[in-house]
Amino acid sequence: MNLDFQDLSGTFSVLDVALAMSLSFVLSVLIGFVYRATHRNVSYSQSYVQTLVILGMLISLIMLVVGSNIARAFALVGALSVVRFRNAIKETRDVGFIFLVMGIGMAAGTRFYVLAVVACLAICLVTVLMHRFNWFALNVQRQVVKVQVPADEDYTHTVQDVLIQHTDEFELVSMESIRGGALTELMYTVRIKKGSEPGSLIAVLRARNAGQPVTVLTGYDQTDL
Repeated sequence: MNLDFQDLSGTFSVLDVALAMSLSFVLSVLIGFVYRATHRNVSYSQSYVQTLVILGMLISLIMLVVGSNIARAFALVGALSVVRFRNAIKETRDVGFIFLVMGIGMAAGTRFYVLAVVACLAICLVTVLMHRFNWFALNVQRQVVKVQVPADEDYTHTVQDVLIQHTDEFELVSMESIRGGALTELMYTVRIKKGSEPGSLIAVLRARNAGQPVTVLTGYDQTDL
């Protein structure tokens, strides 16, 4: 019994389909586990990881369908161009994992099985090593300070005097009018001095800004907002 799809594409058999889909599934699942193990931020999404697995298998299927047929490839591009994705990617590395499963799916779909396995294992190993040894970490911890002050007076110098006493460095990032112009919100990036606590900085600022809200956000560079 001939199980080749000669009438459809002339390029792959049932065994090719089974190998490509199975391999893309296994490797995409491995990538999903690596993503979960190395994820640090608070915005972990189970749906995103499941989508990685589906995407890897889908790309493998697409590569099998396209094969070496140029006309079919252009038709597929036209069909997929109507798709619009509106979910924002919160973390840069999430985009990297999307491209990784796409690359693995392409390799499996074009029957570069050894390349798919070797590339997946190598990239996953590098990802785990970067997570384990915390490569490229910035040892200087910075904070964001948001101070709301009445708009009828200039509190900029008052706030900066406090920051000079409690921080090693600071920089004004934005100044925004809020609550219909009744308040002005000042936002600074700061590096609090060793031995100084965010709570004490908040207390001093509250005493100088007519009792308006003060927010100190720590670890903002490690947390998705």
